[in-house]
Amino acid sequence: MSRPIEDYALLADTQSAALVSRDGSIDWMCLPRFDSPAMFAAMLGGPEHGYWQIAPEGDGWTSTRRYRDNTWILETEFRRGDDAVRIIDFMPVRDNHPNVVRVIEGVQGRVAMASNLAVRFDYGHLVPWVQTTDTGCRVIAGPDGATLRTPVPMHATNDLISCEFHVDAGQRLPFVLVWHPSHEHHRADIDVEKALAHTERWWQQWCGHCTYDGPDAALVRRSLLALKALTYGPTGGIIAAATTSLPEDIGGERNWDYRYGWLRDATFTLHAMLLNGFVAEANAWRDWLLRAIAGDPSSAQIMYGPAGERRLTEWEVPWLPGYEGSRPVRIGNAASEQLQIDVYGEVMDVLTHRRELDHGPHGEAVWRLQCELLDYLEGKWQEPDEGIWEVRGPRRDFTHSKVMAWVAFDRGVRAIESFHVDGDAARFAAARDAVHAEVCSRAYDADINAFTQAYGNGRADAAVLMMPLVGFLPIDDPRVQGTIAMVTERLDDHGFLQRYEHDTSAVDGLPGGEGAFLPCTFWLADCYALSGDTERARKVFERASGVANDLGLLAEEYDVTRKRLVGNYPQAFSHVSLVNTARNLTESGPAQLRAQRL
Repeated sequence: MSRPIEDYALLADTQSAALVSRDGSIDWMCLPRFDSPAMFAAMLGGPEHGYWQIAPEGDGWTSTRRYRDNTWILETEFRRGDDAVRIIDFMPVRDNHPNVVRVIEGVQGRVAMASNLAVRFDYGHLVPWVQTTDTGCRVIAGPDGATLRTPVPMHATNDLISCEFHVDAGQRLPFVLVWHPSHEHHRADIDVEKALAHTERWWQQWCGHCTYDGPDAALVRRSLLALKALTYGPTGGIIAAATTSLPEDIGGERNWDYRYGWLRDATFTLHAMLLNGFVAEANAWRDWLLRAIAGDPSSAQIMYGPAGERRLTEWEVPWLPGYEGSRPVRIGNAASEQLQIDVYGEVMDVLTHRRELDHGPHGEAVWRLQCELLDYLEGKWQEPDEGIWEVRGPRRDFTHSKVMAWVAFDRGVRAIESFHVDGDAARFAAARDAVHAEVCSRAYDADINAFTQAYGNGRADAAVLMMPLVGFLPIDDPRVQGTIAMVTERLDDHGFLQRYEHDTSAVDGLPGGEGAFLPCTFWLADCYALSGDTERARKVFERASGVANDLGLLAEEYDVTRKRLVGNYPQAFSHVSLVNTARNLTESGPAQLRAQRL
């Protein structure tokens, strides 16, 4: 059985990422970029597919772990009787090749340790050549290479690089693993102590820009740090998660590659960043967006690679059995070819909000892009699409998609009227009003007093909770209150919310179920907060945020039966929802939400 997802901690340098388990094993690592082939893939296949474990020898050890304040420097301490040892794991913030640094620090007594390293490139497929040296070892397979440097003598047996050593109290032993192109001879000769101090200072200085000082501040800061960790530094792109194919239903086939930048997820992320003091990330993502979707608006995609790549062809990895047998393991994502009308609304919303923070226009190129998107949307919004949940069944007239089309036109009108940018406000207002009238006519079911998932299908969908949050209708509208009641009645899963009704695969074209969706649960708390019912909102917030692991990290979903996190991890959508709901629960939160959205 695989380790639970919540057993993993994140290491990140804003260009790549790794997951290290509670017992000191790095089981997943993408290099040199988030969406690059993995060096370690034990998480999706087992130790034969690559891992690196450093841990005390013998049984009876207990471990505790923490991040150094406001950083991604992980400290895991092992204790047994009078003996104790600490492993300090981090990825130095960098300009060139990615490094993983592991410092073994003696805390008490004398501890026997073991390190076992099995590098497997190309998602666990390629077994490299191994060459040991006086200062470590070098591995090569195809275009990829890696060099390990340590003062501890190493030996290689059957492609496993191992060493056994002792560490005494006060002693520090470094291990530095660096990826590099195989044609380069890299020495992995960074100054470990300087890199550690620089990395700690870099993250703490970044986090020092945070303006949030309300309740749950530590949890909010860790979530904001997670969002920054999922930002691709060289380009400003923001990915959805650090992993691929962690299942939404353990043993099932709802296993997707989330190492890409969804426009929807990124815009939610930027709202959270902007409201909490991080303006540079918004500017970098805005520039990334302009580059990524440059060209004909009709060819714009709902997601891109971290550098703006468009070809995200989905394929399956037959040699990996998947997390706890959850097949298939997928690389790439076919959703990149879908029509999802809601993303136009999200993009327009965040760009408008960014302009409002600047108190005026922020670039002719940005407004030209917005106008082109609106021109395209004007002839597209009436078409059915795959919707926010990226169904793999037939297209439908999803209510949420139409509502977000309304948002796009509404924000366009607002920009023209408030900041006097060039544009046909009357034309966009007419499109906005047409969308509103159609949704109120065709998406509302008077028999159940609720807006349904799609026109005429009678189903509950948590995405419709966004209607009052984006200002489509006021929170006290009886239709909105009826919708909230219907969603909670039909989608409640032990206090959490499912995305939509799963009584059949007819909706999304896929068999099986999934865990409760954490962002939707936070949206419910937002609706309660906007209604003024802060007591109920806080209970929902505490329930959802309470499933974060001991380090404050969340996956996409939560399996209430197994009481485990499921889905890709850590998930930006979950963390951004936590941040926004925490703000909405402050004394000024609901009023601020109204001012922001209406």
